[in-house]
Amino acid sequence: MKRREFIHKTAASSALLGFTGASLSSFTTLTTKHLTVLHTNDVHSYIDPFPANHPKSPNGGGVARRAALIDAIRQENSNVLLLDAGDIFQGTPYFNYYGGELEFKLMSMMKYDLATIGNHDFDNGIDGLLSQLPNAKFDFVCANYDFKNTILDGKIKPYKLFNKNGIKVGVFGLGVELDGLVDKKNYKETVYSSPVDVAQDLARVLKHNYKCDIVICLSHIGYQYKNDPDKICDLKLAALTHDIDLIIGGHTHTFLDKPTIVENSKGEKVVVNQVGCYGLNLGRIDFYFDDNKPLSNKGRSIIV
Repeated sequence: MKRREFIHKTAASSALLGFTGASLSSFTTLTTKHLTVLHTNDVHSYIDPFPANHPKSPNGGGVARRAALIDAIRQENSNVLLLDAGDIFQGTPYFNYYGGELEFKLMSMMKYDLATIGNHDFDNGIDGLLSQLPNAKFDFVCANYDFKNTILDGKIKPYKLFNKNGIKVGVFGLGVELDGLVDKKNYKETVYSSPVDVAQDLARVLKHNYKCDIVICLSHIGYQYKNDPDKICDLKLAALTHDIDLIIGGHTHTFLDKPTIVENSKGEKVVVNQVGCYGLNLGRIDFYFDDNKPLSNKGRSIIV
């Protein structure tokens, strides 16, 4: 399959989480291969839903509700990839008390496939992060952090390959610059590299060497910085590179009603999405493949 043989649907890009859900059965049955990418970012240890009297998000979020929604989507389409774009830790007493154990165990129960590292995932230092990794039954990727002189050497990979019903997916991770954002003693000898060159090199390898049908960047560099237009962000990354099909972002807590479409350096479309913070939203992107022809796209939102 070639790059232009996939179609992305911006379905349910910001589905609010609740106890009951709208049926997904209105998706037309197709003879094509169908991959659903679900994603979260900046959950920040929010395990419980917001209280009913919360001024902004009454009854919003909650791990149990997210798990129910994910399970319902898997019942509709078993071909699902579940990803997280970092900042899993820090934000509620659950992290202060359990140090990340609960977050990783719950994500493992929900069968997350992969995550990247956010700056707050260093809040207990690289020692604290390493001590919790056995509780994560999924892998972590980050290509622009070099951990070779730290205890995380070999624990975090630059990318991971998936084969989902014959669809080859390559996912790589990117992290935000740590200097000035994280105390040096927490990340120690971790070396940061600029995301653009790293992303372009890896995207080329995944697309052309490994022949991936979809290349996904799992990013914790931020969606956009209006007050600092020169700072690298997801929108700039998409425009400056090619061979990336989807950028799933985090860090800036940006709530998007639907994904943003950006033209890359070759004039091809890149899907960029981020779903806010605290587990209030679940991102969903559907990819449809046909061996012979591209399909028309259609998107819709699921409000739960």
